[in-house]
Amino acid sequence: MTRTADEAVVGKLSALDRFLPLWIALAMVAGLLAGRWVPGLGPALDAVAIDGISLPIALGLLVMMYPVLAKVRYDRLDAVTGDARLLVSSLVLNWIVGPALMFALAWVFLPDLPEYRTGLIIVGLARCIAMVVIWNDLACGDREAAAVLVALNSVFQVIAFAGLGWFYLSVLPGWLGLPQVGLAVSAWGIAQNVLIFLGIPLVAGFLTRRLGERTKGRRWYEERFLPRIGPLALYGLLFTIVVLFALQGGAITSQPLDVVRIALPLLVYFVVMWAGSFALGAGIGLGYERSATLAFTAAGNNFELAIAVAIATFGVTSGQALAGVVGPLIEVPVLVGLVSVSLAARRRFRPSRRAPRPATTSEEP
Repeated sequence: MTRTADEAVVGKLSALDRFLPLWIALAMVAGLLAGRWVPGLGPALDAVAIDGISLPIALGLLVMMYPVLAKVRYDRLDAVTGDARLLVSSLVLNWIVGPALMFALAWVFLPDLPEYRTGLIIVGLARCIAMVVIWNDLACGDREAAAVLVALNSVFQVIAFAGLGWFYLSVLPGWLGLPQVGLAVSAWGIAQNVLIFLGIPLVAGFLTRRLGERTKGRRWYEERFLPRIGPLALYGLLFTIVVLFALQGGAITSQPLDVVRIALPLLVYFVVMWAGSFALGAGIGLGYERSATLAFTAAGNNFELAIAVAIATFGVTSGQALAGVVGPLIEVPVLVGLVSVSLAARRRFRPSRRAPRPATTSEEP
């Protein structure tokens, strides 16, 4: 009996790839236990920060994003920027549907908990520019499309975040006769976040490909170099998860019932955003790769920005900050599960006519 294409791909994956959900679960548990039981670990990690940006988390995100952005074929970006259906759909989903959905879910699930409700609304405003590249790559989405969409989200994040925060926390509640909240956020702080978490790995990935192809050729670059740096993406992801949960392990484990209350609307949000975006992409004929990219870029959120804004505005021990922390606690396992759902759904699409993808995330040459 001949193997299917999906079985052939799975057979080539390393143990790191095949058991990624297990490694992520272990990283989350390790971080939570370390933050809870290792004396002074959380404050020590939290102290290593510049302008509110955690250096350990920044390091993990940069290591995580660089290999994926080094795989992007930047000479193909014009094929993405010319796809109006993809770009318009992404903008609508990220900057209209996503924040509105989170606002509605926060009020439905947490009408009696204003701090957590505000924290969730802030999470909904922070569109993903980091971990989404990993989820998209694992789901065999369109790398070039992902690079364009996260760049587009970054621009809109700098321009629109503060205005949307004012609208959803002050203006819209006032119109609806609901309690209003102010949000103090610096446009430069948001731009700084974007420049670090997207700008640095994007420039590094672009220069690596340009120099590598010029000196050694595309075949060497994609068949020899990329498989060697590929595992760094998942190592960076696991490191980031450990550090993130170690930082907030005490807060999460000491308030389990509050975490459950916050988790429920987040779970609904991630599933609805992903499923609706994936269905939209399929419905307008984007094909599997770009439908998957549209879904993951719409469902993910920039937890680092959301937590930083909540802490700067309401304080490190606030309910708003805790809601931001619970975001990745739910997002990571849910989106890992949706990667599997996405790959299963790929069988319903016609095979892509695009060139074969070079080097899976951690495949050896």
